Parts: sequence; structure tokens; C-alpha cells
Amino acid sequence: MSKGANRLSLGPLPAASSVKLTITLSADLKAQLDAYAEVHARLHHVPVDAATLVPHMLAAFIARDRGFKAIQTKQTTRLPV
Repeated sequence: MSKGANRLSLGPLPAASSVKLTITLSADLKAQLDAYAEVHARLHHVPVDAATLVPHMLAAFIARDRGFKAIQTKQTTRLPV
């Protein structure tokens, strides 16, 4: 078993307020999300479905995107005087 076999990129889910957003996924991506949710639930001992995981996965992706952070930093440093 590899070092990361008992870890997922997405840790336990925090409580948060929400806004509804409707998206369309491919059947393959939905199946992968369902499988991820099953593994996440097993590792964290908390039942969870794919729809609950998606916002947290997107937030984690955006938080780790260095290019996005760099662009945001450039934009905030160029505020008008």
C-alpha cells in the first residue's frame, strides 16, 4: 500500500452556508465523484454524497491554483489611488 493510500486531497468537510448552483456533468465524471464520495465517507466515518463534496473540491482546487493566486495578487496591487 502506498503512502497516500489512506489519504485524500480533500479532508473532513467544514460546515458552511451555501448557494445553489446547477451544473451538468458527464456520466463518467459523476461515477468518479460517487466513487470518491464513497472512499471519503469510509475514511472519515461520515456519510457524504458527491453533491456535498463538489463545492469543497472546487474550493480546494481554487485555493491551490498558483496562477489564479498570482493574477488575483496583481489585480489587488493595482488598485486605483
